[in-house]
Amino acid sequence: MLEGDYIRYVWLGANHMLTGYDHLLFIFGVIFFLTGMRDIVKYITAFTLGHSITLVFATIFGLSANYYLVDAAIALSVCYKGFENLDGFNKYLGRPSPNLVMVIFGFGLIHGFGLSTRLQQLPLGDTGLIGRILSFNVGVEMGQIIALAIMLLVISGWRRTQSFAQFSAISTGGLIAAGIFLFMMQIHSYVHIANAKEFANGMESATAVDHPEVAQKIDWKDTVTITIPARSGKEYKLYLREGATFEYVWQTNNEKLYYDFHGEPDGDKTGYFESFEVNNKNQSSGSLTTTFEGTHGWYWQNNSPLPVSIELKVRGEYQRTDLKI
Repeated sequence: MLEGDYIRYVWLGANHMLTGYDHLLFIFGVIFFLTGMRDIVKYITAFTLGHSITLVFATIFGLSANYYLVDAAIALSVCYKGFENLDGFNKYLGRPSPNLVMVIFGFGLIHGFGLSTRLQQLPLGDTGLIGRILSFNVGVEMGQIIALAIMLLVISGWRRTQSFAQFSAISTGGLIAAGIFLFMMQIHSYVHIANAKEFANGMESATAVDHPEVAQKIDWKDTVTITIPARSGKEYKLYLREGATFEYVWQTNNEKLYYDFHGEPDGDKTGYFESFEVNNKNQSSGSLTTTFEGTHGWYWQNNSPLPVSIELKVRGEYQRTDLKI
């Protein structure tokens, strides 16, 4: 992505929106009962303005959060819109709905933060950073326009049939159910990475090296210093056979990094990989007994405006493949 031109980022943004079912469900809920073009433009503009603000500024200033939790909040926005479409505030709470324009703008901010959190996982670099972010945002808007046009075409045609009145409530209820399902899926994923050692096959927590004073006493086979440029990412991989074991400890010069400790089977052409630990810390240690032959190691993402140095120490049954960008 560092070598990609702005058109590539436009395509990436459009693809992300067109495959982002949580964003699409929310837009679907917003326009479901709207019949006037003025209202459609008003509400979609509020949503667009909201997600553009956080997408651009959160990415520029490196503001991020755990993407599973952000996506869980986005799923709740889908539930909210379904509840509001069913007139839930009047029926069940005995009060009018909050100002819908402001609500949609607020949810737009959350959706944009989710887009930014995902975008920041890419090695954006410093040169041309603003252009890449804006190109991605343009792509998001293009994808939204395409999705919106298809939705309006389908809904306007459906609205002229008798089944629309019969099934509109069921469809809106399905929107709430979909939001709940997505929320539970994201929370499950968050719990999965928060307790990675309990979930990951082959992780030997009993031999983990959790204290620096213990790590210092180990006779490490290799010590590697890795520098992650500002707003960029790098990988470091080791090649291991199935059933091989290695131990590791790494720490930064104090700055926290997003990282994904994962493995990729040898010969796989599908892009499959298995994550063992995903987190945001300035150090990590432990051991791994592999369940397949292939490369195993880390991807670190530095979202700060300054380079970050990592000292990695390893020992075990492996071959070094060294640094990959």
